Amino acid sequence: MIDYQSPEYRRSRAAYTAQCAVEYFISLLVTDAFLAKLLSYLGISDALTGIISSFITLAFVIQIFSILLVRARIGIKGLVLTLDTLSVFFFMALYLIPFLPVGKEMRTALVVISVLVAYAGKYLITSIYFRWANSFVDPMHRGSFSATKEIISLLGGMIFTAAAGYAVDRFEDAGSREGAFLFLAVAILILNIANFITISLIKKDAPLPKDAKKESLFATVKNIVGNKSFRHVIVMGILWETARYFSVGFMGVYKTKDLMISVFAVQIINIGANLARMAVSRWFGRYSDRRSYARGFELGLWIAAAAFLVNVFTTRSTWFLIILYTVLFNVSTAGTNQNSFNITYSYVDGKYITEAMAIKSCVGGLFGFGASLLAGKILSGVQENGNQLLGIPLYGQQLLSLISFLLVLALILYTRLVIEKQKVIVQ
Repeated sequence: MIDYQSPEYRRSRAAYTAQCAVEYFISLLVTDAFLAKLLSYLGISDALTGIISSFITLAFVIQIFSILLVRARIGIKGLVLTLDTLSVFFFMALYLIPFLPVGKEMRTALVVISVLVAYAGKYLITSIYFRWANSFVDPMHRGSFSATKEIISLLGGMIFTAAAGYAVDRFEDAGSREGAFLFLAVAILILNIANFITISLIKKDAPLPKDAKKESLFATVKNIVGNKSFRHVIVMGILWETARYFSVGFMGVYKTKDLMISVFAVQIINIGANLARMAVSRWFGRYSDRRSYARGFELGLWIAAAAFLVNVFTTRSTWFLIILYTVLFNVSTAGTNQNSFNITYSYVDGKYITEAMAIKSCVGGLFGFGASLLAGKILSGVQENGNQLLGIPLYGQQLLSLISFLLVLALILYTRLVIEKQKVIVQ
């Protein structure tokens, strides 16, 4: 019988919660308006900016190799510490690229390499880390714990991004955009130190006995892929990654360039959206624990669909609609983010969780990145046509949001008619 209230388990949950907050702060500095400012300064096109912002989906592909790592007799804690720390260093390197005495082509190449390596290092151990850290959480309260963890990250993130956005704007007002990039690099370095400390405080994983027999890799993959319920979860993941990365990766540059909103204003909008998300997060957690992760995910999808629909009507003259879009999309993630991870527990045997999550993320990532490539071409086409489609004035992001909206509606139907009718495993 596991004592989830023991000092070691309580400390591990607290450290895991703190680490997720720190990791969230780092992610805020390498996405949306902050990343858009850097890429714009380097002279990278809007379409390529959206694709680079969506590289996270391509990095998901690397998770397939975690199947090999989990089978090796490597200490999980040491592995996570090493790769997570290195990945954050590459995120920091992004903001040092403007100081390098190289041409535009080389800078663009370095941005692509840094983003890919950073996300590859992080997502190589994501499913391994998730299973290890969640082993200290009572399965009957997994949804509620995820919600609490998310609330803490969001609350800290609001204060953090407001301060960072204000600092970046002040550097720009002083005519020192390079100073802003140096500030962001130093901030990520400090966060990386905190990230290392919090992971170090989590209880070490129990090693397998040396004489323990393992199922063959072929048998493991066969058992996972042969699971019909899990195959349906993979399809669900494909539709969701395709839907959101068809437009979300292109919104940072849309806000700061087309809608002409300052970085600080973007962060204030994000703070308001995160407050709304935080207000419903615990309710979503309890709802998912009580009804099912699939039901919680579906509810989040309805809100996401509304967000994309609102963005279809967002232009420079109706720029204020971006506030409603941001609020709705952030609220939707209270239902989609954690449930997209936790839903694997509902349909896959516990001993295959790491491998199953890796396969799901890999396949979904491929489709998500493919969607961003196609969306980038559509965006470029609309912009080259003078922001018009069939003679109708239209920003490319409006068209991309319409496609995302239709894809989410298809996913809602699939979740309702297929996913929610499957037998749930309680573990």
